[in-house]
Amino acid sequence: MSQEGQNTAAALWRPSHKITGRATPRLERLIEFGLLGSGLLSIFTTVAILAVLAWETFSFFSVVSLADFFADTQWTPLFVDKHFGIWPLLSGTLLTAAIAIAVALPFGLLAAIYLSEFAPERVRKIIKPALEVLAGVPTIVYGYFALVFLTPLLQKFIPNLAGFNALSPGLVMGIMIIPMISSLSEDALHAVPVSLKEGSLALGASRLATVFRVTVPAALSGIVASVVLATSRAIGETMIVAIAAGQQARFSFDPREPIQTMTAYIVQISMGDTPTGTIEYQTIFVIGSSLFLLTFVMNFLSQKLARRFRGRI
Repeated sequence: MSQEGQNTAAALWRPSHKITGRATPRLERLIEFGLLGSGLLSIFTTVAILAVLAWETFSFFSVVSLADFFADTQWTPLFVDKHFGIWPLLSGTLLTAAIAIAVALPFGLLAAIYLSEFAPERVRKIIKPALEVLAGVPTIVYGYFALVFLTPLLQKFIPNLAGFNALSPGLVMGIMIIPMISSLSEDALHAVPVSLKEGSLALGASRLATVFRVTVPAALSGIVASVVLATSRAIGETMIVAIAAGQQARFSFDPREPIQTMTAYIVQISMGDTPTGTIEYQTIFVIGSSLFLLTFVMNFLSQKLARRFRGRI
């Protein structure tokens, strides 16, 4: 390269402004302390929440035995004949979450594949914001939509469907978490190296085969993470199930019947009618601890699955 060409290239790569200032050691130390404080604050908040849950939970189990909690199939802490079996609330929570995932997973994953691999740029700019609008709708609106519109509509096709049931809130929750699965899965699919796709196409695979045999397996850890987050969101949903699922804690997996979830029960007790310090009040923290353990186990299993899938690719 000639001298003139080198000067031109140097001029093009020369930064438009000079860095005139540099952080002093004292300022850097303050920034480090600020970052450390932010991390410690989040840890302290988590530890404080766990401490409160553990304290109240131990107080509850000093009165109620573990056998009554895990072996009984009735949950009636507000009745004269009190029962503290967790299974009615757990079955209702898992039933609505399973319905929601059954709706959200296929639609969310297929939408992510279409937006990432097949959709033109103009269509993608329209569909993706439209999907994300669903995540911005208040959950109480979803709850009344399930109660006022979806349940009467389903009753025309399912005669034995009760006015309060697990099916309609489960379906609505599935619609609500579609954007979470589609958005996170699309990011995972988009992060797959182009060389993997080009290599598959160069070997003679079709575009559809490349998507389902190369792209999706390569992005499976991100897809699993999106499904776990969406499932946790469905398990922790409160207003939809509190409005449309009913307040009857029953050990049943029939989606046509009214049920009560863990979060809906917490709402019921938190209305202010239960005195503080009573065994009925302590059930809030026991249910909170159960929700925490449930989501913790789910996250632990998802990390195990993600590492296993990464090892296979």
